[in-house]
Amino acid sequence: MRFPLTSAPRGAPPQPWRPVAAVLMAALLAAAPALPARAAGWTVLTADDAPAHAEFVRELQGGAEGGPRIEWVRIAPGADAPAAAPEALAQADEDRVTAGVRTRGIRRSAPASDGVIVAVGPAAARLALDRPGQEPLLLAMLSRLDYEGLKPLPALRRSERPIGVLLREPAMGDQLALIDAVLPGRRRLGLVVTGESEPVLRELQRVAQDWQLQVEYAPDARSLGAALRAVVPRSDAIIVLPDLIGESQAATLAVLRAGAGAGLPVFGSNEGMVRSGGLAAAVSTPAQLAHQARTMGTRLAGGGAAAPMVESATPASVRVNATVARGLNLRLPPEQDLAQRVTAPR
Repeated sequence: MRFPLTSAPRGAPPQPWRPVAAVLMAALLAAAPALPARAAGWTVLTADDAPAHAEFVRELQGGAEGGPRIEWVRIAPGADAPAAAPEALAQADEDRVTAGVRTRGIRRSAPASDGVIVAVGPAAARLALDRPGQEPLLLAMLSRLDYEGLKPLPALRRSERPIGVLLREPAMGDQLALIDAVLPGRRRLGLVVTGESEPVLRELQRVAQDWQLQVEYAPDARSLGAALRAVVPRSDAIIVLPDLIGESQAATLAVLRAGAGAGLPVFGSNEGMVRSGGLAAAVSTPAQLAHQARTMGTRLAGGGAAAPMVESATPASVRVNATVARGLNLRLPPEQDLAQRVTAPR
């Protein structure tokens, strides 16, 4: 039995990215010498209703003056492309425009875009990878687990297509910097992991040279309690990784209860955990991620390496639960001061 994990729907095939009107408008703009030059258009693809994804797109659209034109394409739920039926694939799309967002069906035979494709979230990332093309592709707002699930796809290893991956969580080094700022001198860090945690655990072990990691494995949900009872007495603090435990509300609450019962602070990588009783977390906001996505997309448009360009979210913000801090008799600096320590060069 695995930990329950809520994720975006997967598996719908791709669709055309830009309407004919947008192509004609781009041609008219190019033909008018009096108009200033603009960067090539970006197509931003979403396939769910996650509020954080919508905020990310709005922040991307509100970028610097003179930046790329942003067309937001919202894939309609259940818009599957047929496996055969070329006549259906050749049929023109019927777009519905609502508040600047286009909702459309999906076709594998869509023409290539002349800009950057930004796929937001895991469902959109799979759709974008399933669509043939050579335009630069940025997969944004993915968890580390999302990315690990996509890595086996052949499309992610195509050398002729520049691909970037923007993870939504800050790097493990940032999380350790936060714990060090909050609990200076305490080096016993406890964590419970699953088999799927290995990539994140390896990253943590690589940067935790001066820490004593107390690691217990929980192969299934029934093992979590025993793993916590083993790790809590050996730890000064608990960290919840962005893995199956960190993405399961029930598992996260079990860790928080174990920490509270032992008087141990619990750290995580999302604001929800802090609101639920964690002490603090290094996080990255949709606005910060949108700024980083603009930089990555520009680099991809200029040519990318054969292997995907993978970046953790940076810079990080810090969220603190002041009530939990008082309960642990901790006097913490303001969140902004902690964020400056987290993002300081190391």
